[in-house]
Amino acid sequence: MDGEESYVHEGARASPFRCLFPWSLVSTPDPLQVASMRLRILTETDLRKALDMPAAIRAVRAAFEALSAGRAHVPVRQSVEAPGVTLLSMPAFLGGEGGRHAALGSKLVTVAGGNRDRGLPAIHALVILLDPETGAPRAALDGEWLTALRTGAGSGVATDLLARPDAEVLGVIGAGPQARSQIEAVRAVRSIREVRICSRSGASAERLAATLSAEGIPAVRAVPTAAEATRDADVVVTATDSRAPVVQASALAAGVHLNAVGGYRRDMQEIATEVVAGAEVVAVDQLEAALREAGDVWIPLEAGRIQREALVEIGAVAAAARALGSPPGGSRPRGAAITVFKSVGNAVQDLAVGGLALANAEARGLGTVVGE
Repeated sequence: MDGEESYVHEGARASPFRCLFPWSLVSTPDPLQVASMRLRILTETDLRKALDMPAAIRAVRAAFEALSAGRAHVPVRQSVEAPGVTLLSMPAFLGGEGGRHAALGSKLVTVAGGNRDRGLPAIHALVILLDPETGAPRAALDGEWLTALRTGAGSGVATDLLARPDAEVLGVIGAGPQARSQIEAVRAVRSIREVRICSRSGASAERLAATLSAEGIPAVRAVPTAAEATRDADVVVTATDSRAPVVQASALAAGVHLNAVGGYRRDMQEIATEVVAGAEVVAVDQLEAALREAGDVWIPLEAGRIQREALVEIGAVAAAARALGSPPGGSRPRGAAITVFKSVGNAVQDLAVGGLALANAEARGLGTVVGE
């Protein structure tokens, strides 16, 4: 274009980002001038060094309390379809008590079913953390490992609040990426002496049991059926994408606590309707999200077996327990009551755990810093 050089701001020739923002090509002082970006990248190896499960459980409990108290903003999960790939965006703001320790960021997840034929994972995830005051990018974190950790931590919170204090037997249905962190979380809050694992193929359950046994976890074994995994168990975890219930009332002991973390759509159901209908407590991570995405809640509601008023957010349970000084398991009803925690996952968990990992990584010099 004739005369173009006369109105291109001098800084535009200095930054490759200028070509992305046409409003920056003006000769007036530029309030949107792109500054040098300093970003800390944390891989799975870095994150494992930065925090452990007990710390993640504490962080997620505080995040759930903030969510239920209205100190967090989590919009509806956004979805974009591309040929062969679904992109999910989960932005959130988590406010700290008294304005301290606030967090801002987003998780990006891609689902590409064709990756299996390419020898690649079907799911990739990235967590981006931003400065809550300036909006400046601070860190990029491995979202796959972080998701497993924070989902496990959510079950750790619920188990600590709702499972019997003397719980000893854990039954796990599903042996995928989530199962390992679920076992770790339950063992962090209860003295588990036996772990039974069941999976659809059986082979993955055998592999996970062998791995955990080799790491020194006692009495871990694979079992052939879901009923064998749950029978007489004190705590049950389901981590599947099943559309038909894998947990039946007839295979549950009185007083059992269940964490259902696999289903994330209304057409997915891991726990039979009669189990949910008969539970004394049905807790969810966020009421709005559960009603929109959790078949384990939606299907019994549509059938008229439970009422919306019967659902409680786990953050409210945690806040009440803290106010009363309740001991572990003090939030559960007395006697042989069954309790259920249904989670579809919430971005405040990513912010809480990711923010803690970043703070520890900065203090210990972990990760790779670019832009310095």
